[in-house]
Amino acid sequence: MTPTPTDTPTPTDTPTPRPAVSFDYTENPADLANEGRWIDVDLSEQKVVAYEGSDPVQTFIVSTGLPAHPTVTGQFRIYVKLRSTPMAGPGYYLPGVPFTMYFYKGYGLHGTYWHNNFGHPMSHGCVNLSIPDSEWLFGFASVGTLVNIHP
Repeated sequence: MTPTPTDTPTPTDTPTPRPAVSFDYTENPADLANEGRWIDVDLSEQKVVAYEGSDPVQTFIVSTGLPAHPTVTGQFRIYVKLRSTPMAGPGYYLPGVPFTMYFYKGYGLHGTYWHNNFGHPMSHGCVNLSIPDSEWLFGFASVGTLVNIHP
């Protein structure tokens, strides 16, 4: 038996494609003045600045990736927020990592309870913040918020 041909349905809501990831970055906040709320990660200074347009709102001292596990550079968007989540990798397991916001694969901004050595690279690639700082940033950012990471 031959199946009866049918029309292909027309999509009712076609999303506008936009790249979720760009490995380009900017070091000039004015370049992102129209972005609304966004987050800048400065790897050389080990700091995060939360912005509204081109205006800095809050600055935090952080710990990013060690040389063997560098933090990725580029422009990304937060794709999920978790109030608490376990994290694991070769040689470590961390239960209940607070205020986690993933922006690229397993890379995220999150609270850190296992060290207090902010201002120095310490991580496996994530951006470590103190728990109070990560809670503030978690409230500031939404899914879709731009994260700009540069050397």
